[in-house]
Amino acid sequence: MPHNLVLFSALSRGPAHIEVWQAGPVGPAATIVFADHRLVAVNKPPGLSLATSRATSATAVERLLSALPRTEREAWGLAPDGLWLVHRLDVGTSGLVLLARDPDTHRALVEAIGGRRVEKTYLALVWGRPRPPVGELEGRIGPDPSDRRRMRVTIEGKPARSGYRVLAAASHVTLVALRAHTGRTHQLRVHLAHAGHPIVGDDLYGGPRHRGVRDALRRRLLAPDHPLLHAWRLALPPLPGSEPGRASALVLTAPLPADFVAAIEGLGDPILAAAGAEGILA
Repeated sequence: MPHNLVLFSALSRGPAHIEVWQAGPVGPAATIVFADHRLVAVNKPPGLSLATSRATSATAVERLLSALPRTEREAWGLAPDGLWLVHRLDVGTSGLVLLARDPDTHRALVEAIGGRRVEKTYLALVWGRPRPPVGELEGRIGPDPSDRRRMRVTIEGKPARSGYRVLAAASHVTLVALRAHTGRTHQLRVHLAHAGHPIVGDDLYGGPRHRGVRDALRRRLLAPDHPLLHAWRLALPPLPGSEPGRASALVLTAPLPADFVAAIEGLGDPILAAAGAEGILA
């Protein structure tokens, strides 16, 4: 099993040099997972766009802050002019997003992500069962000329590599942990679809919705209005100028959105048991 796809089964019992944070259950709004004087980690709900353009009046940071409860914003003194967005997630993807509270921290985090020193683990429900159970997906990714919204695997694209690990499989679907070793647009979604295992709920890349599922409850659970793709875990390296006594690494996890949890619970074992064993469900 590749080291970079290992998931902690008991996050609260990490080594002494690791600092671990895990938030409580997530609701429809954004929630703060972690905050200190240098950075803020937010659990982004699906449906919230972090894209920016000249025609967009509100910045991505403003939209993210507006999705937080006012009490959380006020408790941490959060304002758009004092925060820098470190990275983005697709509009339909939920999970961890980092904000820096000063330019130096922003620069350090962007450099750490660019240097592949931040370990990012995603969770997804995908159609079918990827084989082998642990593997790599490689394929150059570029724009799809037939649909400006889409990317595709093409020899003319940029190099891209993704890792996956099967956590558990049920009839029709599989729960997987994912790592994007490169940072191409829609990379995990494109690689999985190209391999024949599109993400459940991904209408842009997924094709037919129900894939032969006959049970009415399962059909409903496996037809969400967004891809069941969640940025679950970030392991950050030490930042320059960290406080004395600060743990040398910071591990953050974000709870799944309600419809992802409902799908796992509705599918039952072995997917439900695997989610519990991996510490995915509180």
